[in-house]
Amino acid sequence: MTKRDAFEIGGEHIAPGTHRIVDLPISHMPDHTPVTMSVHVVHGRRPGPVLFVSAAIHGDEVIGVEVVRRLLRARPVSRLAGTLLAVPIVNSFGFLNHSRYLPDRRDLNRCFPGHPSGSLAARMAHLFMTEIVQRADLGIDLHSAAIRRENLPQIRLTPGNERLFTLGQAFGAPVMLKSRLRDGSLRAAAEEAGVDVLLYEAGEGLRFDEYAARAGVSGVLRVMHKLGMIAARGVPQVKTPPLASDRSSWTRAPLGGLLRTYRTIGDYVTEGEVLGAVADPAGDVEEEIVSDMEGIIIGRTNMPVVNEGDALFHIALTPSEKVAEAVVDEMSAQRDAPPLFDEDEII
Repeated sequence: MTKRDAFEIGGEHIAPGTHRIVDLPISHMPDHTPVTMSVHVVHGRRPGPVLFVSAAIHGDEVIGVEVVRRLLRARPVSRLAGTLLAVPIVNSFGFLNHSRYLPDRRDLNRCFPGHPSGSLAARMAHLFMTEIVQRADLGIDLHSAAIRRENLPQIRLTPGNERLFTLGQAFGAPVMLKSRLRDGSLRAAAEEAGVDVLLYEAGEGLRFDEYAARAGVSGVLRVMHKLGMIAARGVPQVKTPPLASDRSSWTRAPLGGLLRTYRTIGDYVTEGEVLGAVADPAGDVEEEIVSDMEGIIIGRTNMPVVNEGDALFHIALTPSEKVAEAVVDEMSAQRDAPPLFDEDEII
């Protein structure tokens, strides 16, 4: 077998068969503390694709950070073909401040592809594009809902991209949802540069969710197996194919008040079904929340206090109740399974 070349990133050379952390310099804090973007480079001995996995583009999305941590410890990754670029925390400023945004209140995921001499967000986006995206063949970007909202594990796909549809099926999240590209997002900038990106959504900002973390790790490993980067051994198999949806919509609060919810994420609902109710604090005025479509709830608010027009339930259109019920049954089995701890965490 021909010996592979070293992988070059950030001015460093990583030899085949090694795992190294490369700290890409971003900036300095006002007190001159340096800020870097840490990239875990796993460069396999055998040739194969380059995959990047990124988390915490929004600093409060801690579930993705946990997914990357578990991924780097997974045994199949130690026998890698190709190269894995894992970035557990893209937005270090937001992560340290428990914030979705950067110190200047910019959303990093609306600032791609960035600029080397622009705002802090633009510079971070430019660094990520030049050092990570442009070296990769495919990306998996890990996200969660904002604080006070919760998402069912799901994959967002670019409409019409058959390669991503196939890889989304391999990922095996409960739901695959076609989602248009948004200007300034990593996904849009990467695909403009010729690098397809799967977007994983699961859980809530600043909260851990065992099922969301487990589904994320399993999905990334399945994609790596599909790409020929790892063997099948140790990779969880998909028992129920993901539910593919072409359309979704939010059901909104008809008035402000206190929200009582009757259904939650993962539930299958029908058109006209009552999902909850909003009442004023004295209970003089109350109105039911009614689903305007048939499908599966893939997101919801966790806030009991709502304003008129607030998004309450995110429902994805499903092909049939039978298909949806199979997915829901599989999710229930996964949620009821005991947590998977690392060996050194078992006491």
